[in-house]
Amino acid sequence: MKYQKLCLAMIAGLLHFTSQAQKIDRKALVERHTIINTQADSLGSLSVGNGRFAFTVDITGLQTFPEYYAKGVPLGTQSEWGWHSFIDTVGYKFEESLKTYNINGRPISYSVQVNTPKRNKEASDWFRQNAHRLQLSNLGFEIIKKDCSIAAISDIKNIHQELNMWRGEIVSNFTVEGVPVKVLTYCHQQKDVIAVKVSSPLLSEGRLKIRLKFPFPTNEFADMGVDYHHPEKHRSEIEYTDNHNANVIHQLDSEVYETHFKWDDKAIMQKGKASHEFILSPGKEATTFQFSCMFKQRYPIKKLLIEPGFSETQSNSIAEWPKFWMRGGAVDLSGSKDKRAGELERRIVTSQYLTKIQCSGNYPPQETGLTYNSWYGKPHLEMHWWHGIHFALWGRPDLLENSMRWYSGRVEERAKGIAQRQGFKGARWQKMTDPDGNESPSSVGAFLIWQQPHFIYFAELDYRAHPTLETLRKYKEQVFATAEFMASYAYFDKAKGRYVLGPGMIPSQEVHNQATTFNPPYELTYWHWALNVAQQWRERLKMGRDKQWDDVINKLSPLPQKDGVYLEAESAPDSYTNPKDITDHPSTLAAYGMLPYTPMMDTTVMRNTLNLIWKVWDWPKTWGWDFPMTAMTATRLNMPEKAIDALFMPIMTNTYLSNGHNYQDKRLTLYLPGNGGLLAAVAMMCAGWDGCQVKNPGFPKNGQWKVKWEGLQKMP
Repeated sequence: MKYQKLCLAMIAGLLHFTSQAQKIDRKALVERHTIINTQADSLGSLSVGNGRFAFTVDITGLQTFPEYYAKGVPLGTQSEWGWHSFIDTVGYKFEESLKTYNINGRPISYSVQVNTPKRNKEASDWFRQNAHRLQLSNLGFEIIKKDCSIAAISDIKNIHQELNMWRGEIVSNFTVEGVPVKVLTYCHQQKDVIAVKVSSPLLSEGRLKIRLKFPFPTNEFADMGVDYHHPEKHRSEIEYTDNHNANVIHQLDSEVYETHFKWDDKAIMQKGKASHEFILSPGKEATTFQFSCMFKQRYPIKKLLIEPGFSETQSNSIAEWPKFWMRGGAVDLSGSKDKRAGELERRIVTSQYLTKIQCSGNYPPQETGLTYNSWYGKPHLEMHWWHGIHFALWGRPDLLENSMRWYSGRVEERAKGIAQRQGFKGARWQKMTDPDGNESPSSVGAFLIWQQPHFIYFAELDYRAHPTLETLRKYKEQVFATAEFMASYAYFDKAKGRYVLGPGMIPSQEVHNQATTFNPPYELTYWHWALNVAQQWRERLKMGRDKQWDDVINKLSPLPQKDGVYLEAESAPDSYTNPKDITDHPSTLAAYGMLPYTPMMDTTVMRNTLNLIWKVWDWPKTWGWDFPMTAMTATRLNMPEKAIDALFMPIMTNTYLSNGHNYQDKRLTLYLPGNGGLLAAVAMMCAGWDGCQVKNPGFPKNGQWKVKWEGLQKMP
């Protein structure tokens, strides 16, 4: 009897172990979060893309009603190569955007937004607005009703649209005056090509056509791709067309690009009635029409680019997307009793899809990705951490490596130029920039410093993934140039015998004044950690430690605190009583959330700080990445209930739309740092960090959470 009981116990244990070790059914995981639209919703548009190019569609599967979506998630067509600058007819000089400040006893120039004199203001505005990212085109249907009028969005009925993220496939079904239409939409994963197949009796009636329109750049903060004014200021024409191809060129000043169509059956490409409008009319012989459309730059020397057709692009998408999902990490929360688990799993899956198609290219992404312009389409390098580090934590470090290469070459030289102009060593990485690394005038961004250590963090993550001499050699120049700047930026206060950060800086919580702010805890901790990592890189390369870097590490100012909590800065003793100071990012928490423990940190004080911030902060005045940042800090402090609560704080900027986008407000209807932050936080909540021994440290141990994961990496 005892032997039988022992055998049964062993079998039960084996079954339990087998169940625990069983791999996640990734296809089922992804497909249970297939996005479904059954009505027109300006915030519900869907995208396909490949990380370097993205195409966003409405309920028809194309961009048929761009004006309707303009105030929601717009119907964008953007690429990493599509940039434009208006011709400078005045002859502005970048030096005209510079303003000199006296900081720590010496003059330092910064590129800022100035109001006077008029010439300097205009120069500052010009360099801030140019270059800007282009909305390449609007590609939609022209649907003709029985009375010969053009269908409006109210005429689209019986809508059922699905985005299958496992296949990278959008299937759109709808009717117009009772006639069914079915549309398949894909994006090639190596080329900037979309492919579309439409099936409908409307084709044989000549009532369904493809319409291409070219918008004009707004030269404003945002560009939704619906400015069809100023037809005289740009040029477009059909360069050639035959029975199965057409090439349409579009020129804005010196920028020229091509839109090349390829189709199988009979069709005719003609100029439309409106300016910069072109109509592809399928023949009436069939009720099915399929085509592909490639977007590409125009080169002085014609390059032969073989465009894949519909079938090849469809096959490419269906083959490549499962490869993405099958490698790297996965998190399965099915079986959890907590009612929030299903929603968290949805956010995790959709965020992986969105960051893959919007943020995994060869350049740091803009905060609104490849959908529409914010800040003129320019990337902000302090956000690159939020956009990119999750790729490494989710076992896909190559997708972070893509944009790491951008920092070398002329970008690094320009960063060194900024440091040299300001009297520092090394490279001062840009804040708001463009593909060439040009500095953009900004009264806030020019004084931010928390982007400076990011490259060291990226490089260390890549070294963890590839701990080789080759990795060290690949990034050592940028790592050391970063550390050189950081060490020279820290100001030694002889009276106090310590190094100080600031003034002349604005912390990541941007409400503080550059002229008076110094020693914010997050930046101090980041300086300490990153300089130590840079020293480790020197030791790995048998170079020996840098004495100046060690001097800064050893004599860096302590984290400022008062009444048992950390202050937002040593210069802000009223951190939690001044209403202004409890808005924007509560980034004091980042010192032990985004970053690991350092000897500077007192975890008891940080716990007190988290509890106080949770209670008094003006949470509606925060941003999407503040919630995963708070969850990270709570996780490191062994407060998993608070970590989950942070991810689900009922604040507008913590909203995740049906398409997975993190909504902020009417100005920023999507915000990819929130999606990237969520993935980084979840990776930590599952896999932990260096030295963490707790299983799933960010999830409560109350029996309500069943957490299954694989392929995730520990955070530093």
